[in-house]
Amino acid sequence: MRRHHRAAALTAAVLAGTLLAVGCSSGSGGKKSEAGGTDAAAGKATTPRMTVALITHAAPGDTFWDLIRKGAQAAAAKDNIKLVYSSNPAAGNQANLVQNAIDQKVDGIALTAAKPDAMKAVVAKAKAAGIPVVGFNSGLDDWKELGMLEYFGQDENIAGQAFGERLDQQGAKHAVCVIQEQGQVALEARCAGLKKGFQGTTEILYVNGTDMPSVKSTLTAKLQDSSIDQVVTLGAPIALTAVQSVKDAGSKAKVATFDLNKDLVGAIQSGSVEFAVDQQPYLQGYLAVDALWLYRTNGNVSGGGTAPVLTGPAFVTKDNVDTVAEFAKKGTR
Repeated sequence: MRRHHRAAALTAAVLAGTLLAVGCSSGSGGKKSEAGGTDAAAGKATTPRMTVALITHAAPGDTFWDLIRKGAQAAAAKDNIKLVYSSNPAAGNQANLVQNAIDQKVDGIALTAAKPDAMKAVVAKAKAAGIPVVGFNSGLDDWKELGMLEYFGQDENIAGQAFGERLDQQGAKHAVCVIQEQGQVALEARCAGLKKGFQGTTEILYVNGTDMPSVKSTLTAKLQDSSIDQVVTLGAPIALTAVQSVKDAGSKAKVATFDLNKDLVGAIQSGSVEFAVDQQPYLQGYLAVDALWLYRTNGNVSGGGTAPVLTGPAFVTKDNVDTVAEFAKKGTR
């Protein structure tokens, strides 16, 4: 299927049906009921207790991953799962966390493959130990080669192309795409897709996403180039910092971004950020954990083990942000 048509079709489908939240989150151990049960919510599983390790490349302080965890915790509470969460942005350290999960003989592992080469050996070890592994959020192009059962996330290249097409519609001519972690496959794919979909000029700017003062100063300096009329960021915290950089630089550039958080929703409502692409991280965490329960209890594999389950892209704009805001207040969007 042609990339352009895939982008348009996917975006239209998602816009039509993905602005609903999955629901409120709950802790991995479940809420104690008055009758002494582990969860009073309807649909609580009575299957034997499982342990699932959720292992990400999250950087400290990045609120995006709070949404991932809440979705995973909600699924764990429903499925009678003990959820063990850990993260490290360094690929080697993340691989060590996966090895720890294998050593603890967990019943399933859900992980992000932002640096796929670092995950190859440990995923193979998990398979050899009989532990099913699913991927989510990062690694769409590599999950099958790595030997994972399923993948839940967004096709970042297609999302980038759709983003670029939207910038064309809004009249942008010169965009700077800000990557907060060089070499992270999902982020690189977003900017690569943007270059394909955007008819104007696209520049890449690498920043250190764990040092916001540095992000701000680097972007402010870049915006001294008055020809830049669009800033594209790849995360909500970076977008909010970009808004300040635009002001400090006296630039007329507009800001649009990938990903949401509560503050970013407010920025769209106020108009300081044009729009955001929502990949629905809560849904990614929920589906990844729930998939392991389904596989262990009923042998189910979403997508037949050959196709990813796409959770985005969905555009959140001033026209529909109020609907999303309701769920953002709950911390699930």
